[in-house]
Amino acid sequence: MMGAVVSLDALLDERRVWKGRPQVQPVAAQPTGHRLLDAALPMGGWPPAALTEILIPAPGSGELRLLWPTLARLADRGERIVLVAPPHVPYPQAWSCAGVDVRQLAIIQARDTDALWAVEQCLRSGSCGAVLCWPGKVDDRVLRRLQVAAETGETLAFACRGQQAAVNPSPAALRIAIDTRPGQLRVLKCRGGLAPASPIPFNHDA
Repeated sequence: MMGAVVSLDALLDERRVWKGRPQVQPVAAQPTGHRLLDAALPMGGWPPAALTEILIPAPGSGELRLLWPTLARLADRGERIVLVAPPHVPYPQAWSCAGVDVRQLAIIQARDTDALWAVEQCLRSGSCGAVLCWPGKVDDRVLRRLQVAAETGETLAFACRGQQAAVNPSPAALRIAIDTRPGQLRVLKCRGGLAPASPIPFNHDA
């Protein structure tokens, strides 16, 4: 009988015993608030704790209208929304009409590298629901730092950039281009699946 006794460690080493592992619950995506867009994205919404790039013809081309439903929901939950170096002074009445509690809105005025540093720190802090920025010329290394910071702080990060950036690769989990004529969204890249082949209708008027 003694010869039949095999230590548990030996069985594990030989992979003869199945070791149950706790099932990791996937982090739910954040709904965009736009039904057609949610249906087109593999995760059903914004990728959580990640960087999303919104590529626009010019500032004010609909990026706020795209994001307002999400920002309103986050603000309603008491989460802080940070705008870093916005190209225009936010109009409080427009934000309120979009359902965003402006008391949860914070604006950081900075330029160039200082603005990018502020974005990264806000993301890493884990104290914000979402961070929006409008960076100028940034390279893959800078975007990767923002992506890692968003993961670290488990925060939604949105970088609004010119559409010419679409020709360059990006570490962002999601890239969406906004077209104004016709009004539509084009998903250029999305984590977890293939980007939809067809554009998504979108009313960009603010």
